[in-house]
Amino acid sequence: MSKDGKQPHFTELVWESTEHNVPIPPRNSSEPALPKLSSKASSEPSLQLQLWDTETDTPEPVTTTEGQFVTRAKELEHKTEDSALFVPFKSYWPTYGHMTGTQSRWYFYWRNEVRQDRYPKTDLSYIFLHVYELINGVGWEDPYDGYRQLSQIWEAYRENYKRLDQYLGGWIADFSFVHHLDVPLSLIVARSRGLAGDLAELELERCLTVSPEQLTFTVLTAMSDYDISKSKFYMGEGKEALERFIPQVVALINAYVSRKHGSNLVEMFPPGPSVMRERYLFRSAVYDISLYGYSVLIPVVRISKSPPLRSLITRLFRLTENKLRELMGYRGRLKGVNVDADMDDLITRFLKREFEKEKQEDKGPAVVIDREKLERLQSDSEIVRTMLTVEEMNELEEFEDSDIEIISEGPEPEKNEKIDEKEKEQIIVPFESLEPKLATEKVQSANEGTEWEQFANALSSLQHEALLALMNEDRIHAIQKLAAVNGTMSELLIDEINDIAMDILGDLIIDGEEIAEEYKIYLLNI
Repeated sequence: MSKDGKQPHFTELVWESTEHNVPIPPRNSSEPALPKLSSKASSEPSLQLQLWDTETDTPEPVTTTEGQFVTRAKELEHKTEDSALFVPFKSYWPTYGHMTGTQSRWYFYWRNEVRQDRYPKTDLSYIFLHVYELINGVGWEDPYDGYRQLSQIWEAYRENYKRLDQYLGGWIADFSFVHHLDVPLSLIVARSRGLAGDLAELELERCLTVSPEQLTFTVLTAMSDYDISKSKFYMGEGKEALERFIPQVVALINAYVSRKHGSNLVEMFPPGPSVMRERYLFRSAVYDISLYGYSVLIPVVRISKSPPLRSLITRLFRLTENKLRELMGYRGRLKGVNVDADMDDLITRFLKREFEKEKQEDKGPAVVIDREKLERLQSDSEIVRTMLTVEEMNELEEFEDSDIEIISEGPEPEKNEKIDEKEKEQIIVPFESLEPKLATEKVQSANEGTEWEQFANALSSLQHEALLALMNEDRIHAIQKLAAVNGTMSELLIDEINDIAMDILGDLIIDGEEIAEEYKIYLLNI
């Protein structure tokens, strides 16, 4: 501040006024210094500068390129072409306006084919255009149908267009999040390249807590400290077996632990609280954010970060490889593999049973009926059946005591009366051994009731429940759930029941995961 005796002052600019050099009042003054207004300013209202419009009119809607695309897509949702010639089309972000007339005709013809599950060869830009429609809600009513269409397009064209793996996996995952779909992410994780580990973590949590039978090899590799891809056994003959059996072994141990300790693997080795992760939706796609928003928050539990769980999964990888090396006659074993003795025994029995069963299936059927004597077989079968239905019980008992042995394998005569020529050629058996055994067919024999009673008594309560589960319409889910609750696997249960049936009845009563039709009536009473 200057010391020349003058008071400090300021200048104020006022519209329609020329006032300036208004002094600041002294500190002890009770009256504020007010500027003098010109006569013109006092007689007319002053003008004020407004920085924005304060009117309450409805603002004009903001139109985006993506919004215009969705509007146009809805207009063209049901457009089709009966036929069209393929015309190449390449566009970075393809939309309808980027296509010529002939390209548009091909697109709507091709899209109609795809909607009917036919997938003609086409350009990648056409595929992306249709994918943009689907992720923006055009072309489906039920979100699960939209998910199905996206998945099938990916599967149909990913072999020819590797770029689809870069985008479709993430977009389909986003689609499942925004529509809250309960779908497995295993295929997405397995097929996609460059996806964040969040999807693998989400799939691990879902499978280990709800659906262990849906575990996949690719997802489980995120849990293992053992890089199995560098194993010579995996790189050679063991790849297929390892990828098939490792998920089944982990599911088996998860069920075993649940039965023994009352807690599954995740509950026994808690990985910590979930972390909220922001996931940006449909990156690099033509997507209207007004539909589902810019991003979603996903709670992610870091399953793979649990040290004790990682240690167990790693040991199960190595143990399974050692067991398969032994079963497949491969020299050399991985060292330092230590697990609980009960686990080791359970895994050994499971793999041996499954491996032997697979080898037997590869060999094909063990018996075939001689074609030239099939007619006599059918005739004899008819005679035996007639005898069994009209003879008195004492005659049947005498018949039962004869020196005729039960057929342990091979087709039953009454089941083959309508065998066609093709089936005849597929079944071969020495006729000399079949003819004398026809009279004692197990289903029609006089001691039938006794055999079924013996079979029923030989079953454990769990095996009995498994048979009842297989009688349900939802048999596969029912027996898998029953097996998981009781610390075993459905395949082991079925094999155990079939072993008992073979010993007592002389036949397998479960084919795959379904009870043979001719035995269902007998199982209702056991």
